[in-house]
Amino acid sequence: MKYTLFLGCNIPARVVQYDSASRAVLRQLGVQLIDNRDFKCCGYPVRNFDRKAFLLSASENLARAEKSGLNMMALCKCCFGNLKEAEQFLKEEGDLQEEIKKELAQKGLQYEGNIEVQHFLSVLYHDVGLDEIKNHMTQSFKGLKIATHYGCHALRPSKVTQFDDPIAPSLFDRLVEATGAKSVNYNNKLDCCGAPLLGVNDDLSMSITAKKLANGKKAGADYLCAACPYCQLQFDHVQKMMISQNGHDALASIVYPQLLGLCLGIDEQTLGIHMNEIDITDITSFLNQE
Repeated sequence: MKYTLFLGCNIPARVVQYDSASRAVLRQLGVQLIDNRDFKCCGYPVRNFDRKAFLLSASENLARAEKSGLNMMALCKCCFGNLKEAEQFLKEEGDLQEEIKKELAQKGLQYEGNIEVQHFLSVLYHDVGLDEIKNHMTQSFKGLKIATHYGCHALRPSKVTQFDDPIAPSLFDRLVEATGAKSVNYNNKLDCCGAPLLGVNDDLSMSITAKKLANGKKAGADYLCAACPYCQLQFDHVQKMMISQNGHDALASIVYPQLLGLCLGIDEQTLGIHMNEIDITDITSFLNQE
């Protein structure tokens, strides 16, 4: 299995451990990643201000992925949702579609819809498969309870992303439970992490985050698990700010490749366990040798 990796802007700047852990996990599972230095921003930051600019940026990335002949894998769910929207848009006909295609042609690019945009979790679940993942595990979690955070841009709009059932998703829960941990059900499970409001209305942003974390703890979760850099930053960096400001009762967050990587026997340094701002090193106490 081989994919071209769409890393996005946020991960290499602020959540490096998500990148290093994902690469290590996929390498262990026999998945090859090809980096493309010609990729640019997915267009997400301007999608609500300049639709054409957003679509042109996203479409250029799709065209460059298609030129490589490989399906595109995104780690960020904002990037994933954005690229999926552009993918759907280019399948339709209209004046703006023609404008985008002409501007791509001026750069020597075209997009015919011959590649697919996938998220990291989708690749693990559908392409690698739970059985294959389990075959590579050297350890598993015992007694660990996890609150999964699906994120908004993977689930909605469901006809575009086609990630999972938007009302009752199970893909992420099953991936978590493949590690031996239990995925707990909790109120606000499918709600936003609060990150889009940060810098606009910080109090509301943190209130949304606090409510979600409180419900996860109430359901008995030991950790929260995310698979998006924006969500992880909200649950790690911003939650640390909340703790310092008001003594918020922490529910530490781990990105999924860190969780899975520990079960695959990958060392903590490679997984960037020490890079999470809220300490997650105690999670290894739940590991047992198979």
